[in-house]
Amino acid sequence: MLPAVEVKKRIRKSMPLYLIFLLPFVYFLIFHYAPMVGNLMAFEDYSIVKGFFGSPWAGTKYFRQFLTDPYFWSVVRNTLLINLYSLIFNFPSSLIFALLLNELAQKYFKRIVQSVTYIPHFLSTVVVVGMLVNFLSIDGLFNEIIKFFGGEPQTFMSMPQWFRTIFIGSGVWQDLGWNAIIYLAALTAIDPQLYEAATVDGANRWRKLLHITLPGISTVVTIMLLLTLGKMLSVGFEKVLLMYSGPTYETADVIQTYVYRRGLIDSDFSFASAVGIFQSVISFILVVSANEIAKRINGSRLF
Repeated sequence: MLPAVEVKKRIRKSMPLYLIFLLPFVYFLIFHYAPMVGNLMAFEDYSIVKGFFGSPWAGTKYFRQFLTDPYFWSVVRNTLLINLYSLIFNFPSSLIFALLLNELAQKYFKRIVQSVTYIPHFLSTVVVVGMLVNFLSIDGLFNEIIKFFGGEPQTFMSMPQWFRTIFIGSGVWQDLGWNAIIYLAALTAIDPQLYEAATVDGANRWRKLLHITLPGISTVVTIMLLLTLGKMLSVGFEKVLLMYSGPTYETADVIQTYVYRRGLIDSDFSFASAVGIFQSVISFILVVSANEIAKRINGSRLF
């Protein structure tokens, strides 16, 4: 154990680093940890007048109320299905795009493709939904194409069977290039000599992909998959809120929009807080379970 004088000396020497660390520490303390006190609302009959520590205790009343709510299975099913489809289409599309982009030999063309695919990520959700509304309206681009080929125009944005397709498809378009950045960075870490040795041994591109590229980025892919699974009960709240309407509730209403209506519109803060805690606990269980499965399969883990 170091003497106190030595400890003070080291602290004084590292003071600039501690000052740099102070700002993010204060940020997380104020905006991430302090608001956790609000979780008390889930176990109280919360009253704005009485506050967190003066409201009467309700125990697990609101958790039971949510689990027995008629909307429970509907919003959980919609949330899981949207995330499952995102996992099936969005997650591999970014990986495949990164692998294809990595094969391009012309650097100039490669940069153009990267730039074009990055741009949609920087568009605000309001702009993206506005584009969807214009393109999919009764007199929009897609319906004009349908009418050109002799079909009947459709009100896509108010049809429940089309909501998930539109949501997932626009999500793939918006995040394809951005999500590929991490995979492209991982691909640059693979030793080029491995490819050269494989070429000498007569391996084609497909063999190189299977035996060098994919194993080389498997750890990154596993971590990204774990992070994605941790958000299985989280959906882009703003996008759903802007896209859904009364006719699409049966397929569009998710946990976050349900909490929004109950918590902010109906002012049922305790119920909304209980639903939020339920969502966080399930997400935590999913991450831990997926982490253990990944550890057993290939030895990679997030924590």
